[in-house]
Amino acid sequence: MISYGIYQLFNLIMFLMLIKVLLSWFPNINWFKEPFHSLRKFTDIFFEPFRKIIPPVGMIDFSPIAAFLVLSILQNIVCRVLASFGL
Repeated sequence: MISYGIYQLFNLIMFLMLIKVLLSWFPNINWFKEPFHSLRKFTDIFFEPFRKIIPPVGMIDFSPIAAFLVLSILQNIVCRVLASFGL
């Protein structure tokens, strides 16, 4: 049961990351107003470590791809470990 909750938490985080990526395609969004500011602050926690490692290529930021990949792998590992303990 706990593993399912953790699995859904990871899904929620990845969904919010996807929303941020899709909204970044709209240049007229003011990221300093709510709710966009909160969304940016929350998702940047996951994107920033990868932005330090992976530089943008032209105008394309590949850090969200890396963040999604690592979060997905982490989700599978954590949920399998919890499920193996019967949680």
